[in-house]
Amino acid sequence: MDFITDYGMFLAKAVTIVISIGIVVGLISSAGQKNRKGDKKGSIKVSRINEHIDELRDALRDSVLDKDQLKAIEKIEKKKAKDQEKKKKKLIGEEDTKVKRYFVLNFEGNIAADAVASLREEITAVLSMATDSDEVILRLESPGGMVHAYGLASSQLLRIKNQKIPLTICVDKVAASGGYMMACLADKLVAAPFAIIGSIGVLVQLPNFHRVLKKYDVDYEMISAGEYKRTLSHFGEITDKGKDKVQEDVENIHNIFKDWVKTYRPSVEIDSIATGETWVGTQAKDRYMVDEIKTSDECVIEACETSEVYEIEFEIKKSLQVRLASLLEESADRLLNRWFGKSNNDIYQ
Repeated sequence: MDFITDYGMFLAKAVTIVISIGIVVGLISSAGQKNRKGDKKGSIKVSRINEHIDELRDALRDSVLDKDQLKAIEKIEKKKAKDQEKKKKKLIGEEDTKVKRYFVLNFEGNIAADAVASLREEITAVLSMATDSDEVILRLESPGGMVHAYGLASSQLLRIKNQKIPLTICVDKVAASGGYMMACLADKLVAAPFAIIGSIGVLVQLPNFHRVLKKYDVDYEMISAGEYKRTLSHFGEITDKGKDKVQEDVENIHNIFKDWVKTYRPSVEIDSIATGETWVGTQAKDRYMVDEIKTSDECVIEACETSEVYEIEFEIKKSLQVRLASLLEESADRLLNRWFGKSNNDIYQ
């Protein structure tokens, strides 16, 4: 009985929350319609990573070192800064006076590669001022997804290469399938030792309910023009002809994928790695799928030692409805976790 009571209370709370937020969303949505024309796509955030690293170092020094040690270090750093300033003044008028800049971008991929919406804006911003003496570092994480979505994401990276700007791509966790399609565009591809690399393959899968419909005498009609407008569907009968056509399409896309990888990483033996398998970073390096074993943190910190390093983030402006929907989703998740946690305790204690 306790379980049923808790469940009833949970449903009552959930329904109340949904209705309340729905009313608020409707009211604010209608009020916000008037200003929609003037809305911008979003905002760009630029952070100087050198400053962040300096702050971390200074905080640790203040906690660990005594006053005499801090004074000694401060003296050395002042002298170093003074020498660098003199060197800069001495080079005034010479061509090579420009400090190299690194622009750090992030791509967190999902099946639909939604992050490409921000990536395209970030690349546009970088290309508006970067030169071939600068460099782009992309921290890439993606298990892959839809072909056309990752094709677009890869095309965005081609914009950097077409401008002759060096591109380093770092993979700390995973760059598989469409993720590797993007990664292989790097002038230097870096992976952490246990990052998952590869999955050069193509997959099509879908459930089919034709036999269920047939069992219950449910008719399913589909009208189309063009012999192969529809091959396999969720509800239509699966035919050998339809399966053969889909297999042919999958093979064609796989061949295009292999050609893409071979074009941008000519050192790989494409037939031996284009099996759909994945490897960890060290194994991928043995197969020339990556160039170096290192984390993105190491790449960024090394860049900070000699250059100015900026992290570029473009945040897409979300409508009020989307933001409220996200809040609703988070609230529902917390409520579910709390309820299931309590239920599990009641059942298994």
